Amino acid sequence: MSGYNEEAYKQARDAAINRPCPFERALLSRCVSCMHARKLLLAEREAITCGHESANQACIVFHEALHSNAHFALHMEANQAWPFGKEIRAQCGGVLGLKDVLGGEHADVAVLVAEGTRRYGGIGHFPYSEIMRGVVHYEPRKKRS
Repeated sequence: MSGYNEEAYKQARDAAINRPCPFERALLSRCVSCMHARKLLLAEREAITCGHESANQACIVFHEALHSNAHFALHMEANQAWPFGKEIRAQCGGVLGLKDVLGGEHADVAVLVAEGTRRYGGIGHFPYSEIMRGVVHYEPRKKRS
Protein backbone atom coordinates (compact mmCIF):
# COMPACT_ATOMS: atom_id res chain seq x y z
CA MET A 1 0.00 0.00 0.00
CA SER A 2 1.25 3.44 -0.94
CA GLY A 3 1.94 6.04 1.72
CA TYR A 4 0.58 8.75 -0.58
CA ASN A 5 -2.45 10.62 0.75
CA GLU A 6 -4.58 11.82 -2.16
CA GLU A 7 -6.96 13.69 0.13
CA ALA A 8 -4.07 15.69 1.64
CA TYR A 9 -2.89 16.54 -1.88
CA LYS A 10 -6.38 17.78 -2.84
CA GLN A 11 -6.53 19.96 0.27
CA ALA A 12 -3.07 21.43 -0.45
CA ARG A 13 -4.07 22.01 -4.09
CA ASP A 14 -7.29 23.79 -3.09
CA ALA A 15 -5.35 25.97 -0.64
CA ALA A 16 -2.71 26.89 -3.25
CA ILE A 17 -5.09 27.62 -6.14
CA ASN A 18 -7.42 30.52 -5.55
CA ARG A 19 -8.65 30.70 -9.17
CA PRO A 20 -8.66 27.30 -10.89
CA CYS A 21 -8.30 27.45 -14.66
CA PRO A 22 -11.09 25.63 -16.53
CA PHE A 23 -8.62 24.93 -19.36
CA GLU A 24 -5.99 23.39 -17.08
CA ARG A 25 -5.91 20.07 -18.93
CA ALA A 26 -5.43 21.79 -22.29
CA LEU A 27 -2.69 24.00 -20.89
CA LEU A 28 -0.88 21.08 -19.27
CA SER A 29 -1.08 19.09 -22.51
CA ARG A 30 0.39 22.15 -24.29
CA CYS A 31 -2.14 22.26 -27.11
CA VAL A 32 -3.03 25.85 -26.11
CA SER A 33 -1.50 28.64 -24.04
CA CYS A 34 -2.73 31.49 -21.87
CA MET A 35 -0.99 34.66 -20.85
CA HIS A 36 -2.74 34.57 -17.45
CA ALA A 37 -1.84 30.96 -16.59
CA ARG A 38 0.46 30.45 -13.62
CA LYS A 39 2.03 27.04 -13.18
CA LEU A 40 2.38 25.58 -9.69
CA LEU A 41 4.30 22.50 -8.65
CA LEU A 42 2.59 20.56 -5.86
CA ALA A 43 3.75 17.14 -4.69
CA GLU A 44 5.65 16.57 -7.94
CA ARG A 45 2.56 17.42 -10.00
CA GLU A 46 1.81 20.43 -12.14
CA ALA A 47 -1.27 22.56 -11.60
CA ILE A 48 -2.49 25.76 -13.22
CA THR A 49 -4.02 28.80 -11.57
CA CYS A 50 -5.32 31.92 -13.28
CA GLY A 51 -3.73 35.28 -12.58
CA HIS A 52 -6.63 37.42 -13.82
CA GLU A 53 -10.09 37.40 -12.26
CA SER A 54 -12.23 38.73 -15.13
CA ALA A 55 -10.43 36.58 -17.73
CA ASN A 56 -11.00 33.57 -15.48
CA GLN A 57 -14.73 34.30 -15.31
CA ALA A 58 -14.92 34.62 -19.11
CA CYS A 59 -13.03 31.34 -19.54
CA ILE A 60 -15.40 29.58 -17.14
CA VAL A 61 -18.38 30.76 -19.20
CA PHE A 62 -16.68 29.66 -22.46
CA HIS A 63 -15.76 26.27 -20.96
CA GLU A 64 -19.38 25.70 -19.88
CA ALA A 65 -20.62 26.70 -23.34
CA LEU A 66 -18.15 24.29 -24.96
CA HIS A 67 -19.41 21.48 -22.74
CA SER A 68 -23.02 22.19 -23.48
CA ASN A 69 -22.40 22.37 -27.24
CA ALA A 70 -20.01 19.40 -27.39
CA HIS A 71 -22.40 16.79 -25.95
CA PHE A 72 -23.86 16.01 -29.36
CA ALA A 73 -20.55 16.37 -31.22
CA LEU A 74 -18.81 13.90 -28.88
CA HIS A 75 -21.77 11.50 -28.60
CA MET A 76 -22.32 12.06 -24.88
CA GLU A 77 -25.40 11.99 -22.70
CA ALA A 78 -26.21 15.28 -20.95
CA ASN A 79 -25.58 13.90 -17.44
CA GLN A 80 -22.56 11.78 -18.34
CA ALA A 81 -19.24 12.50 -16.62
CA TRP A 82 -16.51 13.86 -18.89
CA PRO A 83 -13.77 11.26 -19.44
CA PHE A 84 -10.25 12.63 -19.85
CA GLY A 85 -10.04 12.05 -23.62
CA LYS A 86 -13.31 13.83 -24.37
CA GLU A 87 -12.45 16.66 -21.98
CA ILE A 88 -9.16 17.19 -23.85
CA ARG A 89 -11.02 17.16 -27.16
CA ALA A 90 -13.53 19.72 -25.85
CA GLN A 91 -10.85 21.98 -24.37
CA CYS A 92 -8.13 21.78 -27.04
CA GLY A 93 -10.49 21.41 -29.98
CA GLY A 94 -12.76 24.16 -28.69
CA VAL A 95 -9.99 26.71 -28.28
CA LEU A 96 -8.39 25.74 -31.60
CA GLY A 97 -11.83 25.90 -33.24
CA LEU A 98 -12.32 29.42 -31.87
CA LYS A 99 -8.85 30.35 -33.14
CA ASP A 100 -9.79 29.13 -36.62
CA VAL A 101 -13.11 31.01 -36.59
CA LEU A 102 -11.38 34.23 -35.54
CA GLY A 103 -8.44 33.73 -37.90
CA GLY A 104 -6.00 34.02 -35.01
CA GLU A 105 -2.35 33.10 -35.12
CA HIS A 106 -1.87 31.88 -31.56
CA ALA A 107 -4.05 29.65 -29.40
CA ASP A 108 -4.00 31.86 -26.29
CA VAL A 109 -7.26 31.12 -24.49
CA ALA A 110 -7.70 34.52 -22.79
CA VAL A 111 -6.86 36.47 -25.95
CA LEU A 112 -9.22 34.40 -28.12
CA VAL A 113 -12.12 34.61 -25.65
CA ALA A 114 -11.67 38.39 -25.34
CA GLU A 115 -11.46 38.81 -29.14
CA GLY A 116 -14.49 36.57 -29.68
CA THR A 117 -16.45 38.54 -27.09
CA ARG A 118 -15.61 41.80 -28.86
CA ARG A 119 -16.44 40.42 -32.29
CA TYR A 120 -19.66 38.55 -31.45
CA GLY A 121 -20.96 40.65 -28.57
CA GLY A 122 -20.70 37.92 -25.94
CA ILE A 123 -19.63 34.35 -25.36
CA GLY A 124 -23.18 33.13 -25.85
CA HIS A 125 -23.11 34.46 -29.41
CA PHE A 126 -19.98 32.60 -30.53
CA PRO A 127 -20.52 30.47 -33.68
CA TYR A 128 -20.47 27.15 -31.81
CA SER A 129 -21.51 25.13 -34.85
CA GLU A 130 -18.21 26.18 -36.47
CA ILE A 131 -16.20 25.84 -33.24
CA MET A 132 -17.48 22.27 -32.85
CA ARG A 133 -15.62 21.32 -36.03
CA GLY A 134 -12.42 21.86 -34.06
CA VAL A 135 -13.73 19.65 -31.24
CA VAL A 136 -14.76 16.85 -33.58
CA HIS A 137 -11.52 16.91 -35.59
CA TYR A 138 -9.10 17.32 -32.68
CA GLU A 139 -6.99 14.21 -32.16
CA PRO A 140 -5.30 13.94 -28.76
CA ARG A 141 -1.68 12.96 -28.67
CA LYS A 142 -1.19 9.21 -28.95
CA LYS A 143 0.31 7.38 -25.98
CA ARG A 144 3.93 6.43 -26.32
CA SER A 145 4.50 2.71 -26.47
